Amino acid sequence: MIRWLTLSAIILLGGCASLPPTHAPVARPAQIESASFALNGRMAVKYNGSHHSAGLRWTHTALSDEILLLAPLGQTAARVYRDTHHATLDEGDKHYRADDVEALMQQALGWYLPLRGLHHWVLGLAEAETPAQIERNAHGQVAVLRQNGWEVNYPRYPDNKPDSLPTRLQLSREGLQVQLLIDEWEWSPQ
Repeated sequence: MIRWLTLSAIILLGGCASLPPTHAPVARPAQIESASFALNGRMAVKYNGSHHSAGLRWTHTALSDEILLLAPLGQTAARVYRDTHHATLDEGDKHYRADDVEALMQQALGWYLPLRGLHHWVLGLAEAETPAQIERNAHGQVAVLRQNGWEVNYPRYPDNKPDSLPTRLQLSREGLQVQLLIDEWEWSPQ
């Protein structure tokens, strides 16, 4: 089960204590898109009748991603790492390696979450390289984003400011549903 959650979390969350949602400073979208960030939160995954949840800490830079999957008391249950050359998954004494995160998940699970798109989606942005449909709410925030066969819903922001970072996302595609609750954002524009 931890392996399944770990691979699911290659994309997501953290901690047993909830921190209050934070609002990132105002920045132009170009700055936000190139920003390095870290987030803490929680995620739930539903796939083929199975339900799983975990905490996570995701640290993203332009060249790498590290996702720590956390057990209920906050200890690291697994670590996922991606750079421009490969992806690895460490779970206790088990070590997995593939050319990229998507290949690692496809090999282990038969499905994947698109890390390249997801780091844009958690920021409320579409991936620039492919077409997307975006619906906005009354405050100008992204409410629904459809891209690459995925539907991403944004039901919660910390306030009504158009530049707020989301604190809740729901991703779905072909029977896979992922819910991400972001408790804390840390970021710095490049």
